[in-house]
Amino acid sequence: MPTAPALPTGRVRTTAVLVLFVATFMDLLDTTIVNVALPAIRDDLDASPSQLEWMVSGYVLAFATVLITTGRLGDLYGRKRVFLVGVAGFTVASALCAFAPTAEVLVIGRFVQGFFAATMVPQVLSIVQVLYAPKERAGVLGAFGAVTGTAAVAGPLLGGVLITNDVAGLEWRTIFVINIPIGVLLLIGGARLIPETRSPHRTRIDLPGALLSSAALFLLAFALIEGRPKDWVWWIWALLATALVLVVVFALHQRRVEASGGFPMVPPRLFSDRGYSAGALTSLAFFGSIGAFFFGITFYLQSGLQYSAIDAGLATVPFSIGAFLASGVSVPLVDKLGRRLVTLGLVLFIAAIAWFAQTVDFHGDALQVRDMIGPMALGGVGLAFAAIPLIDVALANTDPADAGAASAVIGTSQQVGAALLLALVGVAFFETVGTDFTPAGLREGLLAGLWVPGAGLAVAAVASLLLPGTAAVRHHKELAEQAAEREYAATVGSLPVGAGD
Repeated sequence: MPTAPALPTGRVRTTAVLVLFVATFMDLLDTTIVNVALPAIRDDLDASPSQLEWMVSGYVLAFATVLITTGRLGDLYGRKRVFLVGVAGFTVASALCAFAPTAEVLVIGRFVQGFFAATMVPQVLSIVQVLYAPKERAGVLGAFGAVTGTAAVAGPLLGGVLITNDVAGLEWRTIFVINIPIGVLLLIGGARLIPETRSPHRTRIDLPGALLSSAALFLLAFALIEGRPKDWVWWIWALLATALVLVVVFALHQRRVEASGGFPMVPPRLFSDRGYSAGALTSLAFFGSIGAFFFGITFYLQSGLQYSAIDAGLATVPFSIGAFLASGVSVPLVDKLGRRLVTLGLVLFIAAIAWFAQTVDFHGDALQVRDMIGPMALGGVGLAFAAIPLIDVALANTDPADAGAASAVIGTSQQVGAALLLALVGVAFFETVGTDFTPAGLREGLLAGLWVPGAGLAVAAVASLLLPGTAAVRHHKELAEQAAEREYAATVGSLPVGAGD
């Protein structure tokens, strides 16, 4: 009688991981690809500025509000099962977006897309950690990092290629149509190749916490996005106040759940450590600034300077190249510099935004792609220097037993930051532009909007000074490796015999 589950190995395991990575790539692609399509969507569907904002932030907002809950659903009911539900829902939502007859339907489709993206994505690394023992993961996680980096490059560029070449006469709709055949293949491959796994640890879903946090985030984003077109009427301010009240109620609820021995979405004990609190704030402000930085750029280049979609996509490529090259340099520096590397990256990113703003202002209507190479590349370098070490540094004082919850909260803070700063940059951009969609008007909107990521990065830079030091990072890494070995043994040991057949 065999005593261990027959988890896939060799080519089957590699192909299963490829399925997981393609799903991750598809999610990241749809986070960024829509930016380059906004001008075409505006012209085709007569979308309002607030609807354009919802098309970007709705995806991220839905993702943020359910990320922790869907991760626990996988632990409880099977990661493969929840992953396949996420892929199926994402594929259907992509079809809804692709053939949306109105801007309102497209906005709804983007919300549904974000919800199901958050259903499939948390399962990916959880499944990888079952398929590979801790000592085998370095290469796989390195490949995962390459996938995420490539998606950042491919989003605007692929979107530009598809829209400019007007594939099958579908114009902007091709950026969503492409997900449909990929989603079908992922469903077939995932069903056949991925083993079913669950967490060996007891856990529960904090449904009231999920509802409170979702309502608070939605009301906050709604008030920020709809405030300008509604001329900031009294009920917009009432929604903002209600959102803040819900945040307080959510925090009190989390304390009560933790005190009763339950499973809160955001364990309050994590924030008793100053370093972790600083890491959560740094992540929120930093990752939120990335999307805010790019929001107005492709819109200005296409609608203001009449760039083609592919040229607008090419303008962002130096950013991704800078990030890719700097990633290789930053990895060995994490143990040596720790939080100082994070702070350096944030400062470089701020300098890049200032340089970019000066370049746009100086060249005006004569702005060329080559003029943006320097600031874009510097921004990518800053991104890599800050992003690569941030999670390890933020978790350095965290008990390894809380690592899963702590990582999930950091991941959610990134998505919350993205949703809120996208809403804020939309306010700054469209408030300045008004009805003046001339090159000069859009340029002023872009320059006004750049203050949002600049301020966000400044907050992140100050918070990064309070992150744990390098000694704590090294010690935590050792403890985390030991905990990973125990977790792997417990997870694999809990699988039924033949689970991977």
